[in-house]
Amino acid sequence: NFMENTSKRNQVASALGIIQIIVALATIALSVYFYQNFPARVPIHWDINGEANNWGSREFGAFLLPVIIVAIYFLFGVLSKIDPRKERYVEFAKAYSIIKTSLMLVFSAIYIVTSLNVLGYAVPIIFWIPFIIGVLFIVLGNYFGKIRNNYFVGIRTPWTLANEEVWNKTHRLGGKLFIIGGVAMMFMGLIPATLRLPILVAIILLIALVPMVYSYVLYRKTKTLG
Repeated sequence: NFMENTSKRNQVASALGIIQIIVALATIALSVYFYQNFPARVPIHWDINGEANNWGSREFGAFLLPVIIVAIYFLFGVLSKIDPRKERYVEFAKAYSIIKTSLMLVFSAIYIVTSLNVLGYAVPIIFWIPFIIGVLFIVLGNYFGKIRNNYFVGIRTPWTLANEEVWNKTHRLGGKLFIIGGVAMMFMGLIPATLRLPILVAIILLIALVPMVYSYVLYRKTKTLG
């Protein structure tokens, strides 16, 4: 049964590996096309209302995200080998591959949306970027509970790293919070502009601060009981 499950995990990881290579190559190909068609000056940052507020060269706009996507592909391969707890990665190989693939797909989607906007297509930044990020949060949330104790992926606080039980419980809570935050992010572009910043701050506090505080409280409780 263990061998069968390991075989299935390896098959999933291999299939996702093919998808990752396709995404990286497709993004590189798109970067050449966008570079040839971008104006000399392109928007590279947008505010919370979807308005461009910073500009850069067409080289920067065309190649930055593809470089990041390729870097993610190689970085995830390196992290699983240099982590002091690298033996744990086999326990969540499927989740690790899904997280890696999701990050690459999300950066690719953001790249396409922003690049089409630069080319003059009516692609609403304020709707699509939060929606894409929200989908990523939901995917991450669904797999947080399967991540095992390691130094590079997941909710890494001094207290989760120090205690297996704290790690597992924090990630179960964190997964639920990421899903809630992701759903909220998906509809960010549909809410009134005056509410976007407060909601964004609330989402960040929900997914970042709450798990950190929870892990500390849980660790102190565990130590007290011990």
